[in-house]
Formats: sequence, structure tokens, C-alpha cells
Amino acid sequence: MSIAFAGNSTTGTSREAGPLRVMIVDDSVVIRGLISRWIGAEHDMEVAASLRTGLEAVNQLERINPDVAVLDIEMPELDGLSALPRLLAKKRDLVIIMASTLTRRNAEISFKALSLGAADYIPKPESTREAAAADIFHHDLIQKIRHLGARLRRRPAVASPPLAPASPAPAARGPVARPVAPAPAPAVHALSSGSPSTRPFSAQAPKVLLIGSSTGGPQALMSLVTELGPVIDRFPVLITQHMPPTFTTILAEHLARSSRRPAAEAVDREPVKPGRIYLAPGGKHMRVARSGADVVIGLDDGPAVNFCKPAVDPLFTSAIDVWHGSILSVILTGMGSDGMRGGKDIVAAGGSVIAQDEASSVVWGMPGAAANAGICAAILPLNQIGAKVNRLFAGDRS
Repeated sequence: MSIAFAGNSTTGTSREAGPLRVMIVDDSVVIRGLISRWIGAEHDMEVAASLRTGLEAVNQLERINPDVAVLDIEMPELDGLSALPRLLAKKRDLVIIMASTLTRRNAEISFKALSLGAADYIPKPESTREAAAADIFHHDLIQKIRHLGARLRRRPAVASPPLAPASPAPAARGPVARPVAPAPAPAVHALSSGSPSTRPFSAQAPKVLLIGSSTGGPQALMSLVTELGPVIDRFPVLITQHMPPTFTTILAEHLARSSRRPAAEAVDREPVKPGRIYLAPGGKHMRVARSGADVVIGLDDGPAVNFCKPAVDPLFTSAIDVWHGSILSVILTGMGSDGMRGGKDIVAAGGSVIAQDEASSVVWGMPGAAANAGICAAILPLNQIGAKVNRLFAGDRS
């Protein structure tokens, strides 16, 4: 069935099968052409429209009726951030992926867009003539469209509210926050016989907290660290979030504000100490190693792991040589399976893994891979992970 727009109602609980309809909104004819060709080559998606401005997208949304929109930030007439709330007001479950070049300003805008309802962001290469950068952009964009679109189709259809009568556009171009009702806390249920099995938590007291995340991770991380003050104060916390340079700089600043604790991109050879959050910098893998009596950060510019750089597995596996089985690792929302192999190694060494559950994940790829591998001691909603982590570091082993 189709999504209802203003003045209509929806019936049923699922969407029509068929290719995902993608609306491309970018003032660059080169980028529009590239993305159109990439989408056209995929069997499970199609180009619903290719538009030059955010205003065109807002005005034509009902006619186009896309599932996913790839929305540029910098455009004439109506920029992406200003168009975002207007698009979501017309179709609240439209999956919007923000696209921007790697500047600090655009990174800040992308984070703002996430708070206004964008599903994700993707950095555009500075030049499409750079083959490696274009290949990464191609791979990541198609995966984000596919996985975020698939999640949309698994959810019940949502009727969009009737629109108010048309009125002249306001002079101000700043974003208008879209009110979002708080979601009820998911209940904890015993895993059914068809659900992934869990194992007991390690009997060893954890001495470090490792976190891995990808799609949906920035929002999840900022929520989680608000609850982890007692752990951060006494133990090191190291995070790998799939994210490019500049974006990780901004994320570290947000994590510092959310946690009210020091948080920064890790620096090569710096000592790892309790009381702060270490974030893998974009474009570098973060590992840890012993250096005399100290534990130090190791950054490397090696090849991507699991199509990612930074990747979670290098952090997880390197930590075993330092803390052995005294590791608690958390795998949050994200595409792919990064973290699962490293999590297996942590469990084999005597440590523990917690995975975010499917209902609270934007994409249940990484945590789902860990859960289905049978390596998790708990599979929890995001809003219950912080309390569980605090209890485990306080001595609870249940």
C-alpha cells in the first residue's frame, strides 16, 4: 500500500513491494548524474526524481512519493537543512540521507539534521575524479539507501497529518525543529526460542569499556554517554564510530557536552587513562597497546577493515593483549558486521559483549551479527544499556 499524504488516510500495516523509490536533490548536475546511474544499476531501487533544489523537492513531494531522499546541504532557493523539516512535515516516515562535503560547517549541519529527523548523512568526495573517494561514496550511499529503506518497509505505515492551509514562506531560513513525541521505553522480554541466545556475563571484573557503532550511532552514543558518568570517572572508555574526518571532531565535542566528561579524538601514542572518552579519528584505525607500565593509543592508516576506516574490530582485538578478559564491549546500531569478529575474540579471552536490540536500532546489522553469532551476554534496548553497564562495572555479574 502507499503512504497517505495530506487529506488522505492509510490502511493496512505494510508498504508495497517493489524497488525503493529514491529522490535525488542536489544542485550539481554531475552528482545527480552519478547517483542516478548508480541507483539505476541496482535491482532493488529506482530513481523517482532528480531535482536541483530543496524547494522543488518540497513542492513535488506528493507527486513523486519517494521512499528515500538523498538531500544535498548547500543548494539555491532552499537549502537542505531548511527543506528537511518541510519534507518530513509532508511525509513523516520519508528516509532522508543528508549529503555534504567534508567541511566543519557541513559536519555541524549534518549533526543538526540528525536532530531534526534525518535518518543518516553521507560525505561527498571533494572531486568525483578521485576514483577511490568516488568508489567509497558509491558503496556507502547504496548500502545506506538499501538498509534504511528496508527498515522503513518493515515498519507499519504511518499516516502523515493534514497540512495547514498554504501560507507565504517565512523570511527566515533557519530550521524549524520537528516535534517528536518521546518513544515509550521498550519492555524487556525473555528471548523466544527463535531469538538469538545469550551467554553468562564474564566472572572477571571489567577494566575498560569499548563501544562500536555505525549508522544511527551518533544519536545512540550521545544518549548512552549521558548515563555513563560513574564508569567514565573510574575506567577508560574507547569508541569507534564509522565516520569520516572532521565529523569525528564534531562528534567528540558533542560527546563531551553530553557526558560532561573530557572526550576527544585519540592521538597516537597518548596514554589511556580513566576519566575521559577516546574516539577513533576519522580515516584512522584505533588500537591500544602496552608501553611499559602504560597503555597507549596506536593509530594507523592501513587499509579499510569491513569496508570501514576506522573499524571496530581492530580496537576490540587489540584490547585483548592489554586487558585480556577484563573487557566489556558494547555494539550499537550500524550496518554490516563490524565488531562481531572482535567480539568473538573478546568472549574467547573471557570478556563480555552487549548488543543493542533490533527495535531500538536504526539498522540492526552490527549488533544483529553479534547477537546471531551467539556471543552476547545481553541484547538490550538502548535506554537500558547504560544502567546495565553501570551495574557491571559496580560489581554485578548477573
